[in-house]
Amino acid sequence: MPTPIIDSHIHLFPASHLPTLAWYTPSSPLGSQHSIDEYRLATASTPTSPEETNSHYLRGFIFLETDRISSIEESDPTRGWGHALDEVSFLTRIITGDPIPGEGHKDVDRHLCLGMIPWAPVPGGPAALEKYISLVRERTRTEEVFKKVRGVRYLVQDKPSGVMLKPEFIDGLRWLGRQQLAFDLGVDARQGGMWQLREAAEMMNTVYRGVDEKKDRVRIVINHLCKPNLRLPYTSPDSIATHPDFLEWSSLITAMAQHPTAYMKLSGGFSELPPLTADSEPDIASLVDQVQLWTDVVFDAFGPERVMFGSDWPVCNVGGGGSAVAWRRWRSVVEGILEKRGLSQEQKEGVWGGVAIKAYGIEL
Repeated sequence: MPTPIIDSHIHLFPASHLPTLAWYTPSSPLGSQHSIDEYRLATASTPTSPEETNSHYLRGFIFLETDRISSIEESDPTRGWGHALDEVSFLTRIITGDPIPGEGHKDVDRHLCLGMIPWAPVPGGPAALEKYISLVRERTRTEEVFKKVRGVRYLVQDKPSGVMLKPEFIDGLRWLGRQQLAFDLGVDARQGGMWQLREAAEMMNTVYRGVDEKKDRVRIVINHLCKPNLRLPYTSPDSIATHPDFLEWSSLITAMAQHPTAYMKLSGGFSELPPLTADSEPDIASLVDQVQLWTDVVFDAFGPERVMFGSDWPVCNVGGGGSAVAWRRWRSVVEGILEKRGLSQEQKEGVWGGVAIKAYGIEL
C-alpha cells in the first residue's frame, strides 16, 4: 500500500493579501502569490492519489498562519485582528471550494486542507483568546469548517525575552488545552539565539507543572527542530558533536521532550543549512549525513511516535533551490533520515502522517 503524506507545515497567501503580511517587501524572495496552484506545482513529483503510485502520495496539508500584521489588542487602530481573521476567511474559501477569482485555488482543491492553525493573541490570556476564537468561528461559517481549526500559533521567535513566561501566556496555553487546540511553538536558535530555547523549555515546564492532563490536555507542536545552527563547520561528526551550540541545543531539545504531549516537526532544514541552487542537484546522502546528529537527538528524545514531517513550503524554496525543486528535495532528505535511522514501516508511516493526525486531532 502506498504511504500517505500529510505535510504538517505549509503557508499560503494570495497576491491580493501580500500587503497584510508583516514581513512583506516587494524585493522579498517570497513576495509573490503562493497559493494552492503554486503548491501543486511544487509537489508535482508526488501524486495526490494512492491509485497513481506504489510509494508515497500527498494526502493533504496543515496550514500555518503566515505572520500577518496584528497585535494582541483587538482595538489597536493600525494592527488589530482584522488581517489575521481575513486569513481565516481565505482558508475557509479553500476548504469550501469557493474561491475569489485570482486567489489561486479551485473547487477540486478543497480536500487538501486537513487542518488550519491560525494566528491567535496568546499573550492576551484566556479572555482575549476566547473572544478571538469566537470570531474565528464566525469567519469559518459552519461547524464543519471550524472543526478544521486544530490549534493556533503566535510566533515568539521575533519577540523580546520574557514573553513566553508571562502568566497570561501560560494561562492562555492552558486555556487552549481545555479547548483541545494545540499550540505551535516557533523559536529560532540560529538567528534568534539559544536563549529562546532556554525560555521555551522553562515555559513548557511551567505550563505542564500541575496541569490536570485529562482536563487541560496541553499539546505543544514545536516547529522546525527549533531552527538549529546547521551551518556549523562540518568536517566530521565529532566536529559537531563537541560544539557548544550543538551540546546546548541537544540538552534543551531533550528537556522539551520530557513532556509526553509535546511534538516536533521534522521541517525547516533548508532555512538553516547552507543554501542550495536550482541548477545543481545536491547530494542527498551528504545532506542526510550533515543533519543526522541533529535528527538523532530529536528521535532519541521524542521517539518516532512524536516526530512529524513538514515541508515549510514556500519558505523551504529560499534555501532549497526554488519552488520547482525544494519540496521534492526536502522529501528526499527526510526519506534518507528515516532510512538511516532504521525505522520500521509503521514508524515511517507515523512520521509521514500518522503523528500529525494524532497531535492535531485531525479527522480524515
